Amino acid sequence: VLELLRGIQRGSEDRKRSLSRLCWALQNKETQQKFVRLDGSIRTLIGLFTSSLADMQMEAARCLHELSHSSDPAVAEACLPVTSYLLTYLSGHSVEFTELCLYTLGNLVVESKAVRKQLLPQGIIPVLTSCIQSPHEAVLEGLGYVLSQLLQAKEAPTEIIPLVLDSVLPQHMLRLVCSGLKAGIGAAVEFAWCLHYLVCSHTANAALLSLGALPALSSLLLDLASEIPQDAPEGLELLVCPVLRCLSNLLAEETGCEVQIQDERLLIALFLILQCFLQQHPFIVQECLWLLNNLTADEPFFCSALLSLDLLPALLQLLPCSQMASVLVLTVLCNIAEKGPVYCQQLHQQPALPLLLPTLALPDTEVVGQCLELLHLLFLHWPEAAADFVRQGGHRALEQHQSTPELQERARALLDMVGQPLGASAFSPCHTTLSAFS
Repeated sequence: VLELLRGIQRGSEDRKRSLSRLCWALQNKETQQKFVRLDGSIRTLIGLFTSSLADMQMEAARCLHELSHSSDPAVAEACLPVTSYLLTYLSGHSVEFTELCLYTLGNLVVESKAVRKQLLPQGIIPVLTSCIQSPHEAVLEGLGYVLSQLLQAKEAPTEIIPLVLDSVLPQHMLRLVCSGLKAGIGAAVEFAWCLHYLVCSHTANAALLSLGALPALSSLLLDLASEIPQDAPEGLELLVCPVLRCLSNLLAEETGCEVQIQDERLLIALFLILQCFLQQHPFIVQECLWLLNNLTADEPFFCSALLSLDLLPALLQLLPCSQMASVLVLTVLCNIAEKGPVYCQQLHQQPALPLLLPTLALPDTEVVGQCLELLHLLFLHWPEAAADFVRQGGHRALEQHQSTPELQERARALLDMVGQPLGASAFSPCHTTLSAFS
């Protein structure tokens, strides 16, 4: 490494070859650490990086990019002097060169708070804002990567997100995400995660809602679902996931905002996505169910739509998918049952009870506890369900849980309910326990 560095510093005829060999050598973690400790190493790279020789400049950029991959904060901090040049070169040069600069910045941002602290006063947010108008997908994807790394920093809520919100970045991010596959799936994925990190900070929700994030992301979900029956592009699940999370979190944070998206096609889209990704990408099931839970939590519109579109059988089929899926399916059913007798009557008419009996036999107390809450609501609002439950031997399943500390109180309450004559009054719903799951 020292020999290569000396060859580069001397300006020998094979300097480009030495740079290429150095770039290859810097893929090694120990070599990276040794290189930055050599006197004048970074200074030499910066000299070539800022030279007027395009081929040398590109090779130096590749060397700096390899260094930025290091997980050692000392290596990232050794690269501090190059950050201002990286920002400067984002406007101009070739697409490949701009892309290299962006990914180098993104990698350095991940590893070092010192780098992030230096980049903010250097104006990284305004520079990135100017780049977001680029027509090149590769540049946009790299830009999304830098932003996503910045927005995940510990200091992001106080130091970075306010700067982002003061810029036009959020509206451009939303535009690029909602252009979906047209802008290229890689760029759309990066910016979708950027929106997700903004939403998770809570401070950005009002701004995103004012930009029309809910209807825009809902419309995007419909578009993505329409792609599924055809030839869905590889990696589509990577875009679907953050879009689902953004919608779920916006609904959870903003009371009443679900009124803006009263569109039953959203439910059809969710179940199409569920069907498509169930086998190969089961993590999407949980994301879909969480959104379904937030859609049905307060608003009767989606509860009615789920029943009228005959989607309940498809929902019940997801019960055995996983522990979390079971809890979320049961929570959605509780959301429906909470709406009163008409909804409970329809749940009873569907084959819900026969599927709940095996659920009561599971060893997982969280799943069984949520199942007990659902039965409580069903029996309370539609006593015929209690009678049917007893005829199917459900009381024996309840008796098994009388000795389980976390479940015994609810199991005994349900046994009391099914022991009463048909139509008699039952216990009031256990709101405290139910709200913990809703």
